[in-house]
Formats: sequence, structure tokens, C-alpha cells
Amino acid sequence: MADVMSMDDIRAEAARLNIDLSAVDWNSVRLPPGEDFGIKSDDDDLNEEDSLEFDAGFGNIIVVDNLPVVPREKFEKLEGVVRKIYSQIGVIKENGLWMPVEEDTGKTRGYCFIEYNTPQEAELAKEKTNGYKLDRAHIFAVNMFDEIEKFMKVPDEWAPPEIKPYTPGENLQHWLTDEKGRDQFVIRAGSDTEVLWNDARQVKADPVYKRPFWTESFVQWSPLGTYLATVHRQGAAVWGGATTFNRLMRYAHPQVKLIDFSPGEKYLVTYSSHEPSNPRDTHRVVLNIFDVRTGKVMRDFKGSADEFAIGGTGGFTGVSWPVFRWGGGKEDKYFARMGKNVISVYETETFSLIDKKSIKVENVMDFSWSPTDPIFALFVPELGGGNQPARVSLFQIPSKQELRQKNLFSVNDCKMYWQSTGDYLAVKVDRYTKTKKSTYTGFELFRIKERDIPIEVFELDNKNDKVISFAWEPKGHRFGVIHGDNPRPDVSFYSVKGGKVVKLVTLKQKQANGMFWSPGGRFVILAGLKGFNGQLEFYNVDEMETMATAEHFMATDIEWDPTGRYVATSVTSVHEMENGFNIWSFNGKLLYRILKDHFFQFLWRPRPPSFLSPEKEEEILKNLKKYSKKYDVQDQDISVLLSEQDREKRKQLKEEWEKWVNEWKKHHEEEKMEREMLRDGEASDVEEEYEAKEVEVEELLDVSEEIQDV
Repeated sequence: MADVMSMDDIRAEAARLNIDLSAVDWNSVRLPPGEDFGIKSDDDDLNEEDSLEFDAGFGNIIVVDNLPVVPREKFEKLEGVVRKIYSQIGVIKENGLWMPVEEDTGKTRGYCFIEYNTPQEAELAKEKTNGYKLDRAHIFAVNMFDEIEKFMKVPDEWAPPEIKPYTPGENLQHWLTDEKGRDQFVIRAGSDTEVLWNDARQVKADPVYKRPFWTESFVQWSPLGTYLATVHRQGAAVWGGATTFNRLMRYAHPQVKLIDFSPGEKYLVTYSSHEPSNPRDTHRVVLNIFDVRTGKVMRDFKGSADEFAIGGTGGFTGVSWPVFRWGGGKEDKYFARMGKNVISVYETETFSLIDKKSIKVENVMDFSWSPTDPIFALFVPELGGGNQPARVSLFQIPSKQELRQKNLFSVNDCKMYWQSTGDYLAVKVDRYTKTKKSTYTGFELFRIKERDIPIEVFELDNKNDKVISFAWEPKGHRFGVIHGDNPRPDVSFYSVKGGKVVKLVTLKQKQANGMFWSPGGRFVILAGLKGFNGQLEFYNVDEMETMATAEHFMATDIEWDPTGRYVATSVTSVHEMENGFNIWSFNGKLLYRILKDHFFQFLWRPRPPSFLSPEKEEEILKNLKKYSKKYDVQDQDISVLLSEQDREKRKQLKEEWEKWVNEWKKHHEEEKMEREMLRDGEASDVEEEYEAKEVEVEELLDVSEEIQDV
């Protein structure tokens, strides 16, 4: 075995050879056969009992049972029928269909083997034809060849499973008990992924856990902050723990590209896309829904990319993401996907369609769940050249009852925005003018929790203004709109409290194209990203005043911490310069800045909902001064400590300076004799004591000879 090198040794060697490790294509690295250089792979224990298909080598072969038993003269006809059925699903290899026959009679044995080019085609063939009815007497039973080997390993006699003693697991919410009430965040820079505390009092980031090459693609927190998910070629994994990050579960899904948690963290959806063997075919898509705790696949979906390319906000190879959208709040009871003219709603008790059928909606273009209730809104555009108007409808699940419908005319586009507690739904409608040459924007506001769900229509003061951004105040009754066609648009805030829409204020000519509300409401950041070079305005909507203005040059992302006390702005690797992040207070004070080369991600760790009742939270707010005394004392102690640390730092700098001066004085004294020799014995180093002497020097510039004629 080769000598083992630590990661620090590898980095040092790379630096010596002037190699940028972050630019290395690790997928292209191949080790000698049987050699691991002493590095145990994280993937060694993945499915130790049940190897992945590509490890066994037979993942592209299926076994089709319950075929007709026919004599030799009908063999070719039966083979042709089977080949016709299965060649429609994928490309069968040359000599890839084998139908065994009895040696003595020449009759077929009632089954055959089919070998495809890829395991994905074999899986699809099994899914599509298992249970296929050839005729009344012959219903296909299809299995993967690898499964036959697994079935053969089942012992003939049943043995009771070994009962292992219970060992309590780690407290996965331990990070919430931090005495300082700090929040964590994760960053990815270069090949390193690191989790840190935001220690704003100490004006620094306090390391928690760091690991190189932790993920091959990206990391993602679960919605309640319990798990950190990583993505690898073999599948996904989740990590967590009380004092460090241990791997808690793995989810085998080769070539996984995207993942998505359910809101309550019970389930994990994984997605992969695979190249077809026939270039004329679309990509094959595989979606698995795992139980997060057990790692069990609860349901899988396979098909062409076209089947999953409707709705969503973007994905791979034309597939929209997320494919499945979760409803019913944190209970994870329902999930749905949109297909052609249907919305399919599944319940997680059996992972099957509600009432075993989808909701048919002709030409449905988009749908969106309420964040808290099993209600979704859908949008249908105009049909028949405008003869049938567009509409927005609200459906309740599981009854599939239509609660409310609103017809819309002359519609160009429509977007839906739910308020975080599900009290309101805002529908932004872009309509054509009478000439059909331009559009204008209006809003339809649904008051979901009120009787009969009343709808209010409102428009901007200048309805021809382009709407750049819309955002609800979390847990509140206000929303903001950035609107205008100028390089410096206007920002308006509205309230829907009291049964009608009331404009609160319009801020003129702001360098903003994004609006970011604090999770607790009240405060908002008006940000100018991309073309505005990171302009930031911290605004208090309660007081209608600007708290601070600042700039984070080239900022690409803004994210509030879950408490609304701090906010992070970052510059990711889409820019080559200034990569890193800044941490600000809610009122716009820059606390600290960290630069990181090749910076990819910054994510705050989410917090679960508070267990305090609304009444208790209100009581704490009323008596905040009483509760804050304890923390005021801590803040004062920390301030004194920081002052002391600052004094110590200044003292250390002064001592270092004096040490450096003394060393040079000593060096100066040691060279005194040499200086005297250079000055012809002059001892003094003080220039004023030198005696100036004028010395005449004759210098022969040129000599020439001339011959003169006599």
C-alpha cells in the first residue's frame, strides 16, 4: 500500500507544485486497480447487502414470465410478438432476446430473457409491462434478473430476526440549546464545506465543523434545520448530531442531481436524469421519495423528461423543479404534481392518488399550495382565442371541492403569491390593453380565512408601471411592490388590514430590484443586485424610515437569519473577485466580513417553529425590558471583554514594534565600525557634524594628436 498523506500534506504539495485544487476535475481521477492509498471511501458501506445494479452487471436484463408455451413451428411468431412489445420501450441488444425451449419437445418454457442497452430501459420495461395482458390466459410477470438472484438467497426455513438492544440516539436539536442564542450557517468554498456559529457579539464566526470534499455538488438544510443533506454520485446523505455532524442515513440513487425535503422533514425527494440509448428519445427521469429516518423508498416515479416538464421554476434537461409540491403544512400529508390537463394529488398514508384519480383541469398552467392548509390555487389561461376566459380557482383537499373561482379577461400572464400564514393570496395579473400592443398589471387579493373568501381588486397608481418585485410581510398584513420602468424604480408598501387595500407609502427612485423582508416582519432590505452593484437600504416599515444605507459591491445573494436579528450578503463564484460574505445587524450595521476564494454557498440553518403560544409571545414583548436586563449585563460584560481584548491587541502591537526597533538599533550598532571605514575614519553618524571640504579634482577628458605640415 502507498504511503498515506493527510489533507494538509496534499494541500502543501499542491501549493508547492502551483496546482489549484479547486480547479481539479476529481471525477477524472482514476486510482490503480485495488489501490485506495489508505483513504477509506464514504461509499464503502452503501448497500453492502444489496449491491447496486451497475455493480452486479445484470441490471439491464429482465425476465418475462407467463408467456404462452408454443411448439417449434410457432416459435418465430411468438418471438416476434415479444420483440415488438419490448422494442417499443428501449433498444434490445443484438441477440438480446433469449427464449429457452425444452430439448426433447422443442416447446418454449413459458419465459424469456431480454437484455437492453441500459438499466434504465430495463427498469422502464418492468414498470410498463409487469401485469401486461397478452390474452385472457397470459398475464406477464416481469422481474429484474438481479432480483432472481436475491430471491434465490431467501432461506427455506424462517428464523426470527435478531433483536438488538435499544441505544438512544443523539439529540438532533442540541444546537438550539446554545446558551448565547446563536444561529449556525453553512458555507462552501473551494473543496471545503464548513458549519459555523454566528457569534455577532464577539464580531466573528465561530467554527463548528469543517470537512473537505463533503459533497460533490451542493449542500442543503432540511426545512426545520434538523439535517444537513449532501449530494454524491451514488445518492444523497443526511448529517446531524449533538456535538458534531455524523452521517445519519444514506439514500441510494445513482447520478442524483436534485433533492427536496417535505416541509415537515419526513420525506426526501431525489431526482436523476439519464441519457437515452437512442438519440431521438428524450432523457429518462427517475424520482424516488424516501422516508428520511428509515431510508426506505416509499414511492418511485420513472418516465421520459416530457412527462415531468410542466410547471415549476427550472431544473435539468427540461424537467421543472420541484416536480412534486407539498401541501397540508408541516404534517406532510399530501404532495402533488402537474401533468397535461391534470393535477395529480397523492396522500402519504399509502402514497397513492386520492380517490385513485387525478383532478382534470383543461390546459392548467400552474398551481401553488397554501403554506399552512390543504388548499391549492391553480391558474388556467384563456382558451379559444379569448372566448373562454382565464381563471384562478381554489381547491380543498382531500374533498377536491372548488372553494372559489375568479374569471380573468385579456390575460397575458399570471403569478400567485401566498402569505406565509396562508391568510392571503395575491394574484398578479398582466393584462393586454385594448390595442393588444402592450400590457398593464393589476392584483387580485383573496382573503382565504374570511367567509366566502372575498376578493379585492387593486391597481398601482400608474397601472402601466412594470412590476419588478412583489413580497408579503411574513406573518403580517403588509406587502411591498417595486415598480417602474426607470433605472431607479419606486417602492410602495400596502396594508390589507381592515378589509381593504390601503397604500402606506411610496419611496421614490430607489436603486433596488429586490425586496427581502425580515422573518419577523417590520424590517425590509431594498437591494440593488446585479446591475445595481449591491446597493442596500435597511428600512423600518413600522416607522416609515430608513435606518441605514450601505453597499456590498457585486453582491449576488441576501439571506436573513431565522430570527430576523442578522442578515448575510454574499458574493458567490459567479464573480471572480470579492468572493465571500458580510454579516449585518438588522438595522444595517456591518458586523464582520469574511473573504473566501471560489465561494459557492451560504445558508443559514433554519429553526423549527416556536413552542410558545401567541399569548406568551405577546406577554414577552410587553415585558421585554424585564427579560432583557439579563442580556444587557451579558452584553456589557462582552463589551468590557472586547475592550480588554482590543487593549491587549494594541499592547501586543506596540511591543512588537518596539522589539523590531530595538533589533534594528542593535544591528545598526554592530555595523558602526564598517560605517567608520567607509567614511575614512569619521566616527559620527550625525550628518550635521560633518565638515564640508571643497576638493579640486583634475580630470583628463580627452587626448588627441594632430600632425601638422611644416
